[in-house]
Amino acid sequence: MKYSRLYAGLYTAALLILSASALVVPGLAQRRPQPAKPTGPWMDRSLSPDQRADLVLKEMTLDEKIAVIHGVGMPTDDPLTQENMPSNRGVGYEVGVPRLGIPGIDMSDAAYGVRSSGVNGRYSTALPANVAAAASWDPDAAYEYGKLIGIELRAQGYNMTLGGGANLTREPRNGRTFEYLGEDPILAGTLVAHLIQGTQSEHVIGDLKHFALNDQESGRNSVDITISKRAARESDLLAFEIGVHEGHPAAVMCSYNRVLGDFACENKWLLTDLLKKDWQFPGFVVSDWGGTHSTEKASAAGLDNEEPGRFFYEAKYKAAVEAGTIPQAELDEHVHRILRSMFSAGIIDYPRQRSVVDPFIGLAVARKIEEGGIVLLKNQAAVLPLVPSRLHTIAVIGSHSDVGMISGGGSAQVDPPGGNAISKPGEGATHWQEEIWFPTSPLKAIEERAPGSAVKYDSGDDPEAAAALAKTADVAIVFAYQWESEGMDLHTLTLAHNQDALIARVAAANPHTIVVIESGSPVAMPWVEAPAAILEAWYAGSDGANAVANVLFGSVNPSGKLPNTFPIKDADLPHPTITQPPPQSRHFDGAATPEQWAKGMPPFQVTYDEGLKVGYKWYDAEHKPVLFPFGFGMSYTTYQYSGLTVTPGDKVKVTFTLANVGLRDGAEIGEVYAALPASAEEPPKRLIGFRKVELKAGEKKIVEVEVDPKYLSIFDEARDAWTLVPGDYTILVGGSSDKLPLKATVSLK
Repeated sequence: MKYSRLYAGLYTAALLILSASALVVPGLAQRRPQPAKPTGPWMDRSLSPDQRADLVLKEMTLDEKIAVIHGVGMPTDDPLTQENMPSNRGVGYEVGVPRLGIPGIDMSDAAYGVRSSGVNGRYSTALPANVAAAASWDPDAAYEYGKLIGIELRAQGYNMTLGGGANLTREPRNGRTFEYLGEDPILAGTLVAHLIQGTQSEHVIGDLKHFALNDQESGRNSVDITISKRAARESDLLAFEIGVHEGHPAAVMCSYNRVLGDFACENKWLLTDLLKKDWQFPGFVVSDWGGTHSTEKASAAGLDNEEPGRFFYEAKYKAAVEAGTIPQAELDEHVHRILRSMFSAGIIDYPRQRSVVDPFIGLAVARKIEEGGIVLLKNQAAVLPLVPSRLHTIAVIGSHSDVGMISGGGSAQVDPPGGNAISKPGEGATHWQEEIWFPTSPLKAIEERAPGSAVKYDSGDDPEAAAALAKTADVAIVFAYQWESEGMDLHTLTLAHNQDALIARVAAANPHTIVVIESGSPVAMPWVEAPAAILEAWYAGSDGANAVANVLFGSVNPSGKLPNTFPIKDADLPHPTITQPPPQSRHFDGAATPEQWAKGMPPFQVTYDEGLKVGYKWYDAEHKPVLFPFGFGMSYTTYQYSGLTVTPGDKVKVTFTLANVGLRDGAEIGEVYAALPASAEEPPKRLIGFRKVELKAGEKKIVEVEVDPKYLSIFDEARDAWTLVPGDYTILVGGSSDKLPLKATVSLK
């Protein structure tokens, strides 16, 4: 998602042709009337959302119904019109039913914070990237993440989020990996469900996206994904299934790509057979921006709402209803789903009330989540945590760490206060696919924690100069980054801008070198043996510098675990290179007409022949060594696992004892895996549960994890159902996918 140059030409042309009735308003005096105060029988809160939706539906005219199933453009970019005037100037707006007091749906991108605050003169907190929240392995943190987004959306005047990404990391070079929640469906599904719960607790329509298999940005509008249904159901689609069942999102966004020959937004197998029938999803399906390609086909397949415009779901849709090619009942179901979602999310009962965003609460939440998501990857000779009294000189090197920290780009981009931290004052506006740095300075945070030390900075542009500075310091801290964005993929997991050479030179000059990585994806580290310590900080958010410094100096004990495997090199991936679209599948020549857009660019195939083997399952099955395994993360204390018992039943119960045998308080992620019977023909093991446990030094706790039977099952394509394979299951427990000291066998039927 979201707006692309490809779509721009189509949208501009269609705005002129199809929106003649939406006259541009020359001034603010000519305001469209606001929705009437809701007073109908549908305001009876004792009724269910479905009953209330039906009462509204009975009162609606055909034109009002049609108006609900499409957007009216992108108010943030469009001229002011009578239709979009009541909007909040976000990326999407659906007008509602003003006559009946049903408000419009005001949408904003909000993957890690509310988008476009800069152009609207507002402030938004940048939370750490979603992948950092995933690294916390903490459902409660995911809930707080979503809740803060909901609070700030309402404060700014929005009532629908377009966040909630749950695509698995099949392709770690995907430019949107930072927006997602890792490579395992149970981890990603559980966390996105709690994130959605948090957002919707603030009476904001939650969204789950991009449905489905939208795992690369290269050629996203033309790629056709080929995968077996079993592999899809047990991997990417399982994350969405968990998100739907546990998160109860009011909306699901279909993706740009084709799946098994059909565009996702007109794919009956995805939208109706799976989502609405099998999973019993009661909400509405919204297209990704410009992701609609038809009228009759999309409608019959289960697309409820076209965004951001009305190329297929306004005049063409009305004509199809009047001609009988789209049944009235089909239209009514689309409208019903949208209305019932508005009631279930509470946007009618609890109208938006704009207020001032509290930046202090936002900073505190962002800092806490980042502290829980930082992963300590290496700590040779316990160089960390740093002790200020032992340090006379500290060298801070690289990655603009004197002024800021990098953020992820695209439609997720949050605008930093004061503009891009590396730009001149007054010249830091946010632009598409431009590296944006937040004004959270690691240099200053380190200086504050080591007031008696001389803290010196080098940009890292000249590795020799940086090495010379490092040689004079007691400790050298190198900040390195890998930027990524929607609309592009990384060419490689290798760091850009000659940073590998910088790290190697500095580490050679100072044996007490610490490397802090700011990235949204795994990073290749040919220099991994050289530095004494390595931290993965991800895109760290509005107060990332303080969070990183708290971990470096030990006021926070790191507890994060990797949600994605870090491979040694690109050649070890299931697909060593990303399949690129041929020239004819990259873009239209000039502005596309609605007819051209409907047909779409010629598809090109990407086959997920790795099938079930996503992430750690690939490396396990192929016996490939990795740089850092899934679920790995170090601490400043030591944990011990013991006493495993496995009790069969409707839900298998896994119980074990977890002890902190070190000298510091901390938190450990207890990870539970299962090896299925050989007859299941599965990868060697799969994650089936996890629990974050806080332990004081010397404390131990009994931990219990109940396992959903589906997590132990396989998807049987012949039966089109989940099946538990009879046999012996090996249950493995520990603190990383490669270190599972506890083992027990249970027979299941």
